Amino acid sequence: MLTWPLRRWLVAGAASVAVALLIAVPTDLLDTPLFGREIPPTWWAWPALAVTSILAGLLAATYVAEPDLVADDRRARRGGYAGTLLTFFAVGCPVCNKLVLVALGSAGAISWFQPAQPALQALALALLAWALARRTRRPLTCPVPPAVSPGAAAGSPSPPSR
Repeated sequence: MLTWPLRRWLVAGAASVAVALLIAVPTDLLDTPLFGREIPPTWWAWPALAVTSILAGLLAATYVAEPDLVADDRRARRGGYAGTLLTFFAVGCPVCNKLVLVALGSAGAISWFQPAQPALQALALALLAWALARRTRRPLTCPVPPAVSPGAAAGSPSPPSR
């Protein structure tokens, strides 16, 4: 990443801010009149969101500049999407999430989902870190063609092996 051009770093910064806002506003980590929260955020919500945003921004930047050098890696892309989505569930209010309420009810959201949120965040960070590592390693690895002997390249038969 040290050799990245300025354009990649600008995309990483912009994507990081976008991910932070896309998660912080609906989960009401950023207090807005659009959304409310019944249970206050945990102490780890902001640090988790910051790390997620940075990793997601760096991951987004790997798709910029020199796309012909990096093969399309669906697994890494899915890991990035899944990690970002898991962070949304991990830092969100357990009883404000309609999907959780439908699946578990309010009592289940408090007794089952809320204790699982730190594990969801750990999984989210692991997925994002894995996807970023996979994407940043990709440009450094390329297939090496088999060695060709000088005689075979000119079309002459290769010498018999002993």
